[in-house]
Amino acid sequence: MILVFDVGNTETTIGLFTGDELRGHWRIVSGVERTADEFAVLLRGLLDLAGFASEEITGAAIGSVVPRITDPLVAACRALATGPVILVDARAPLPIRVDVDEPLTVGADRIINTLAASRLFKRDAIVVDMGTATTFDCITGDGVFIGGVIAPGVQTALETLVRRTSKLPATELVVPPHVIGRRTEDCIRAGVMFGQAEAIDGIVRRIKKEWPGSQSPVVVATGGLAETFRDLCSEFDRVEPHLTLVGLQMAYDQLAAKPRQKARSKRPKVR
Repeated sequence: MILVFDVGNTETTIGLFTGDELRGHWRIVSGVERTADEFAVLLRGLLDLAGFASEEITGAAIGSVVPRITDPLVAACRALATGPVILVDARAPLPIRVDVDEPLTVGADRIINTLAASRLFKRDAIVVDMGTATTFDCITGDGVFIGGVIAPGVQTALETLVRRTSKLPATELVVPPHVIGRRTEDCIRAGVMFGQAEAIDGIVRRIKKEWPGSQSPVVVATGGLAETFRDLCSEFDRVEPHLTLVGLQMAYDQLAAKPRQKARSKRPKVR
């Protein structure tokens, strides 16, 4: 079994894989400062509560956009796993290409989404990843990341609205029954939820107009709020909440095999 980690600014999503089967997944808050020892205790606890033995973890793959979390998490995984711990970023030798002006600045999550989308769908794709930011990753069917869009996330929009207005109350992100709200909370929900849905659909339509090819890209929603927006966004073709976790598992298979292949190539031939 391997553990994979999609470390975002607000939450870290953890997946447990046996082969390509997702056996379990968890979300923890990214904003809490943790040492490597604290991460190790937390991971053992999550595995134990779900009925998995931490002794059976053979490796890990980490995609992180939060540098202060990366090192202690890597150290915790190395203490826990019996095999390789892989850090996935723009420098990782994956079978994809990043065709933008500053490739090393592209976030790990976008690299991982490129790998997953190109392998799963085998056609041009727009991956809408709904986290702290809502990112639109433009990916060709042969695994080239050609750029995209970064917009404020749904939760970020809500928190900014509430923080910068003195009389608007904090409210949870749920879809209101009507666009015209009769209570302040429903007015806020309508503005944020329906407004973000229209913004997502509008950006996708604009991307499609600029798409550099004759093939119409498939639009795939992923991230923590993908299911919530499934019925709000008309441009979504597929909703794959765990696309980034699947991409991390694919990246692990690619990158963990390379040292073993090199080691085998150095063995003397038996005659």
